[in-house]
Amino acid sequence: MKTPTSSPLSIQVYGIPNCDTVKKARTCLTEHGLAYEFHDFQKEGVSEASINHWIHIVGWEMLLNRKGTTWRKLDPSTQATVKDADSAKALMMLQPSLIKRPVVEWPTHVTAPDVSVSFHAQNWSEQRL
Repeated sequence: MKTPTSSPLSIQVYGIPNCDTVKKARTCLTEHGLAYEFHDFQKEGVSEASINHWIHIVGWEMLLNRKGTTWRKLDPSTQATVKDADSAKALMMLQPSLIKRPVVEWPTHVTAPDVSVSFHAQNWSEQRL
């Protein structure tokens, strides 16, 4: 499993391959000629170090996807346990598809809260690419 600093000069894209937003992000990077490594949450899981790093950078509220199918399928009592970074991290470790995606680790930063951790082509082209 990769750590947050696995390759300082490469772009790391974390997500699940069948997610439309992840597909758009990967296409955008390819169209801009940017090489990247893809980390599949479903096959490779996600390390506690990565989640800790992302929470530190973007905050657990930004990282946790409360609008997705995985969240909606949770019973209300499980949803109610998420009250802080530790409880959110524990749930994201168990179910990585609860992580808003894609998370992109650029060579110098993680996609910032001003554009969310998910993909926004216009913001990426203006600020990142």
